[in-house]
Amino acid sequence: MKVPLLDLKAQFATIKDEIMPALEAVMAGQYFINGPECEELEKAIAAYSDCAVAVGVSSGSDALLTTLMTLGIARGDEVITTPYTFFATVGSIWRTGAKPVFVDIEPETCNIVPAGIEAAVTEKTKAIIPVHLYGQMAEMDPIMDVARKHNLYVIEDAAQSIGSIYKGRKAGSIGTVGCFSFFPSKNLGGLGDGGMVVTTDVELGEKLAIFRNHGSEPKYYHKWVGGNFRLDTIQAAGLLVKLRHLDDWSARRRANAARYNELFADCQAVTAPTVRDYNVTIFNQYVIRVPRRDRCREFLKEKGIGCEVYYPRSLHEQECFRELGYKRGDFPASEKAADETLALPIYPELTGEQIEYVAAKVKEFLAE
Repeated sequence: MKVPLLDLKAQFATIKDEIMPALEAVMAGQYFINGPECEELEKAIAAYSDCAVAVGVSSGSDALLTTLMTLGIARGDEVITTPYTFFATVGSIWRTGAKPVFVDIEPETCNIVPAGIEAAVTEKTKAIIPVHLYGQMAEMDPIMDVARKHNLYVIEDAAQSIGSIYKGRKAGSIGTVGCFSFFPSKNLGGLGDGGMVVTTDVELGEKLAIFRNHGSEPKYYHKWVGGNFRLDTIQAAGLLVKLRHLDDWSARRRANAARYNELFADCQAVTAPTVRDYNVTIFNQYVIRVPRRDRCREFLKEKGIGCEVYYPRSLHEQECFRELGYKRGDFPASEKAADETLALPIYPELTGEQIEYVAAKVKEFLAE
């Protein structure tokens, strides 16, 4: 049996009759950047995320970068975040000239440890970027307590978590801003790159919209230096169609995860994902921990099963950040996750037979 890590063709087959007319409408209008569909998507995402404003941008990475630039984060500043995340989280900080400051993760959720944040705050700290990893939100209440105490911005990196809920509040609605990615593999994936910044602060939202367009307002007049971070209209058109299906897709992912959990319940060697009782996760990934992870990955691939490691090396160990002075052993929970975690197929179109096959092959490997 073949079970890909993700099957976008299967998803497209279910919405083709909705997607094609939407794309044809963009082609007929010939308004390819910040077209009317972009504004419609912004309003829809703002409402979906319980925010006042949403600003479409060119990617999830640019959502972070645009936000940092708009908030004035620059050389000499420090931003606290996690070393266990996709590169863009820290790369965006680095590109502003600011210094990333790392705090280790919780072993259970792989999200940043709130208790470690305050100890990392200095007089140079300007912001905290918690990452809602794998579709589950970080512990935002204690993070916001630290931010309020020290007057810090909180930038929710919700690239993997649109629609996730923490104690009744949507991802992106708690901090200063929330940043989403519409990379094709996401629960709400575009037809290419795209992203969105959401906020409850209307004035900040207006400034973000200026920064994403070279800092120009009105046209050809520049109070600030922004960037070319605009969202393509064709992306917005496709995302508007997909947004109608997002909650159903995320619910199917949760159902698939529950089935995996049942199948792994009798296998002590597998550590299934931990989801806090007050959280609603969207399972952008279903990530287990297994012994001999790399050999297990190769075994599964030999059996036709797509799987992936998110992430094989913590960011404090990346060569490009060597000058930060971190070394192996500084963040043991992050390093352990990098050595043990493995993402299994979780996409909505998975069949029960495929899930059972994947679980059986994981168990078969562990039994050897």
